[in-house]
Amino acid sequence: LFPDAITTEQQSLVLVKRLLAISVSCITYLRGLFPESSYGTRYLDDLCLKILREDKSCLGSLQIVKWIQGCFDALEKQYVSFCSHFLLEFPVVTELYQFKFKYKKNVPQMDIISNHREFVAGLCREDIKQASRLLLRKLYLLMQNLGPLPNDITLTMKLLYYNDVTPKDYQPPGFKEDASPGDLLFEGDPVNLRVGSVSTDFHLMKVKVTTEKKRIRKAHSKLIQKRGPTEISHPGLDCEEEEEEGSTKINLLNLAFSQEEVTGPEKKRKVSEPEKLPLNSRK
Repeated sequence: LFPDAITTEQQSLVLVKRLLAISVSCITYLRGLFPESSYGTRYLDDLCLKILREDKSCLGSLQIVKWIQGCFDALEKQYVSFCSHFLLEFPVVTELYQFKFKYKKNVPQMDIISNHREFVAGLCREDIKQASRLLLRKLYLLMQNLGPLPNDITLTMKLLYYNDVTPKDYQPPGFKEDASPGDLLFEGDPVNLRVGSVSTDFHLMKVKVTTEKKRIRKAHSKLIQKRGPTEISHPGLDCEEEEEEGSTKINLLNLAFSQEEVTGPEKKRKVSEPEKLPLNSRK
């Protein structure tokens, strides 16, 4: 499941892709979205992982695989900032899964002994593997403690980009410009759950889940953040640590897109979406 070494940007990219694919597979499997035939089985230590595959008998799982491949394209180009999965009982959001990506520049550091400038490895492979295992285990634990989904549910994905590097006409394969009107709402009291993060010398991936508090069977205090938003002003919500306590509405356009760029309301952020996927006939 993991590259033999994670010392190059390409190896780091492979790791991030695999973590994204495994995480999305975990979500769809444990939330009962597709039949058993849509998954292959792999093991990570004692953890049994179900991985989505191209199951021609299930058009829904085929579509999700294409979505993931489209996100891979944006990851390779270092355009995508957020990948957000929504489970909707339209127009109400039931569950929101966020994957946040940052790209690092491995700058040369001074080797005092040899007096040469060289790349100094900052993170060892075992630490990265341990963080990856922990993220997946916490995601599995959370999925097993969420209440059942409504009968009629729709799945969609939103990709948000770093505007300063992404061409205006860029769309990953299978995606189009987001044209969703209005706001998406949570009912009840939503909470943000920090699942975890994995960092290499080249990439950072964070995972968060937002759902209604009443849907969580057991209270995991270490995962639950302060009270989350009851209204999403734009798909792709990210509840940053800097937000004010008790915020009931978060406008994505007012959030810092990266440390280098702060996007105001006058500069619309680029967002892509595929066709929504109704899951009325799921198992």
